[in-house]
Amino acid sequence: MADGSTVDLELDRAHSARMYDYYLGGTTNFPADREGAARAMSAFPSILATARINRRFMHRSVRFLARSGMDQFLDIGTGIPTSPNLHEIAQAEVPHARVVYTDNDPIVLAHARALLHSHPAGRTAYVEADVTAPEALLAADEIRTTLDLTRPVALSLNALLHFVTDDHGAHDLVDVLKAALPSGSTLAIAHVTTEFDPEGIARLTEAYRASGTPGQARTREEIARFFDGWELLDPGIVASHRWRPDPGDGQDGSTDKEAACYVGVARKP
Repeated sequence: MADGSTVDLELDRAHSARMYDYYLGGTTNFPADREGAARAMSAFPSILATARINRRFMHRSVRFLARSGMDQFLDIGTGIPTSPNLHEIAQAEVPHARVVYTDNDPIVLAHARALLHSHPAGRTAYVEADVTAPEALLAADEIRTTLDLTRPVALSLNALLHFVTDDHGAHDLVDVLKAALPSGSTLAIAHVTTEFDPEGIARLTEAYRASGTPGQARTREEIARFFDGWELLDPGIVASHRWRPDPGDGQDGSTDKEAACYVGVARKP
């Protein structure tokens, strides 16, 4: 860190961001993370496919929005900056795009510099903030100086909200974020569901809880509530591999059970 302070990465404990990095084939993970990932894989053997299917949804949705004219992105719950990350996808389409990443995890803070390699025509920034305190997050100087909140912003809550339980008022905090964005803004969500494999997801949720990360999978109806008041873009709320698949995406035989997530993208009227 530039100020000389140290960050406790808690390498002796499994961390959801590093576990996800492991699923994606990354190298920013440690024995405790791999042990936690092994428990998750034992509980839900499809989880490697789930992570990669979800990652492809993120790439497709960002590319679609950039091609549709969005040039400001706010990614909350960023995770490990496994390349290609959101700003790389967006700026490949719109070089002047501005991207702000936020996370409250120390491992992401330690890798924040990797998130800041923007295209020269654009800009990226990183905010250490917690989605469960949305007002403070939105007030961060990095957001106010990087994004113009009077113009449409593409908000990404990718694989985040299933780590925000109802005890933290998940729907209310998303409403706060939505209210702060102007007409024409978009919201992209990927969220683990109970509907494709209830028993497997119950085992997976317990495996994460045992690793120190509580979570809450939700039904399609519960996930749809996050989009209330906004207009869902085609094809609506679907399994992650079914959202505007690229040519050839369906040829790997991915199933709803492997996807394990509902996804959707909506626009503010």
